[in-house]
Amino acid sequence: MIDIRFLRENPEAVKENIRKKFQDQKLPLVDEVIRYDEIARKAQTRADELQAQNKKASKNIGALMSQGKKDEADELKKEIAAAKTELESLRKQEEEAKAIVKKDMMVIPNIIDPSVPIGKDDSENVELQRFGEPVVPDYPIPYHVDIMDSFDGVDFDAAGRVAGNGFYYLKGDIARLHEAVLAYARDFMINKGFTFCVPPFMIRSAVVDGVMSFEEMDAMMYKIEGEDLYLIGTSEHSMIGSFIDQILPETSLPRTLTSYSPCFRKEKGAHGIEERGVYRVHQFEKQEMIVVCRPEESMDWYEKLWKFTVELFRSMEIPVRQLECCSGDLADLKVKSCDVEAWSPRQKKYFEVGSCSNLGDAQARRLRIRVKGEDGKLYLAHTLNNTVVATPRMLVAFLENHLQADGTVTIPEVLRKYMGDASVLTPKFNSVEKEQKKLTRA
Repeated sequence: MIDIRFLRENPEAVKENIRKKFQDQKLPLVDEVIRYDEIARKAQTRADELQAQNKKASKNIGALMSQGKKDEADELKKEIAAAKTELESLRKQEEEAKAIVKKDMMVIPNIIDPSVPIGKDDSENVELQRFGEPVVPDYPIPYHVDIMDSFDGVDFDAAGRVAGNGFYYLKGDIARLHEAVLAYARDFMINKGFTFCVPPFMIRSAVVDGVMSFEEMDAMMYKIEGEDLYLIGTSEHSMIGSFIDQILPETSLPRTLTSYSPCFRKEKGAHGIEERGVYRVHQFEKQEMIVVCRPEESMDWYEKLWKFTVELFRSMEIPVRQLECCSGDLADLKVKSCDVEAWSPRQKKYFEVGSCSNLGDAQARRLRIRVKGEDGKLYLAHTLNNTVVATPRMLVAFLENHLQADGTVTIPEVLRKYMGDASVLTPKFNSVEKEQKKLTRA
């Protein structure tokens, strides 16, 4: 949510930003905000004047009564009564106008950074750089579910009976690898100086409204029926929400946090075969990084955060690239964002494994997260978030990039202490047994 003072003074700049995001249907909202903001402010000014007049008149009534001027006192009482009626009308008018302004401001997109490339959707995102050499081996890379099956490491049938589509059981070495990656990611961020947190996995609607756009909420969040609670789609929501209504000493910034949580998402819409299996699911686990900082520091932190993810993946010997999100692919609260994508030898292309975002002061404005400077003045903090690692999607990248011709999977040095010092995982089923297992599952 942008600053309404900025919108009042720069309505054309706000409209141009809307055009850059290809959301022309929102252009009329700018004029509507200006109109109702003026109505609200005029009503407030007149109401404040009436309130001051009534206060003064009430004092005069007492003086007139003590002087025996009852008729004059009664006349003032009538004026006060009439003013109260007008005052009630004005307060109602102010309240209704402010509600319209807030509703519109909640959907007017944040001002994007000038460096953001202009494009309609994710097809126009821009590759910035690659890290590591993408390799396609001279032996076939099976679908990730088939690799997991060879280790007897995944069970969709049981999950379907228990929870339905979009859920899974991980087992044995695959489950252990899943936890090893999360433990390594946790320690990796702790070693970067971040404070490790495990947050609440449910949040109230006031926090939901503060951390994300309505479109994101509708597409992602599960509502707990009969409760003012939502399951989190990412721990960023819960972590940023922890600062709601807080005034932070400037000397305490930046706050650098890394949090573990399960994540729950509706994942609406149809998806291709490569996004089935454990790639796009309703429940997964993630290590996240969150920064709350001074405005002048946020772009420096943005650059640091996505590079941490690149460093993590490269330490696990997985090639990645940085993809900058274009204007049309940015969620409304974001100022700037990029994805880190991992190489898929099977698909011979990259796919998303993490996202880094600078939200400027949008979340802080909605959640009233303020900073008290050394001069005593208050200002809004900036917030950022970035994926350290999200599993089991990470498993797809890991298994494809570490699969050997004989079906074994190598374990890079950084993960071995989390895997009982194992340097290689050996499948439980040979190629014939794998085919039989696939037929049984089909």
